[in-house]
Amino acid sequence: MATSSDRKLWERTAEGDSEAFAQLYDRRARAIYNFLYRRTASWSDAEDLTSVVFLHAWRRRAEIVLDGDSALPWLYRVADYTLRNEWRSRARYRKAIAAAHLPAEHVHDHADDVAGRFDDDRQIRAARESLKRLPKQEREIVELCIWAGLDQQAAAVALDIPIGTVKSRLSRARKHLRALNIIPSLEA
Repeated sequence: MATSSDRKLWERTAEGDSEAFAQLYDRRARAIYNFLYRRTASWSDAEDLTSVVFLHAWRRRAEIVLDGDSALPWLYRVADYTLRNEWRSRARYRKAIAAAHLPAEHVHDHADDVAGRFDDDRQIRAARESLKRLPKQEREIVELCIWAGLDQQAAAVALDIPIGTVKSRLSRARKHLRALNIIPSLEA
């Protein structure tokens, strides 16, 4: 029996079929988690944000019409917006603490220490630092097309830009990455 496309699952989900949504979650959660992990370099933050992305998807299920058969470009866009909101929230919190002249309490989570022992964390942080040298728009293209494995059309949908813009940004990003000797570590 053939598996349903994301579009078919989404249509059933829009009608309130939670089983269809569960199948969509099973199919796409790992890709969204990986995308968020690469952006945050924190497995616990990526897990939390992945939950928020799918909660948002469930809440907006009746409003969204997919562009194409895959839900992944739309989910990547939601993940990106969710992450940006999280970063803005944290920045506001730090600013409020600084304005109140209160010491920022940091609760040390031993899970972060455990995760820090893994070589993957070190590598992803090094890659993130390297990517910071790229302009923001090129960085987004690298994250979607190289790390997340989206094709250019799907990246265009995820970023809500024309495909020609994706192609030119990807070309410039690759040129910059080669100049910085970063490409081999990113594509591995």
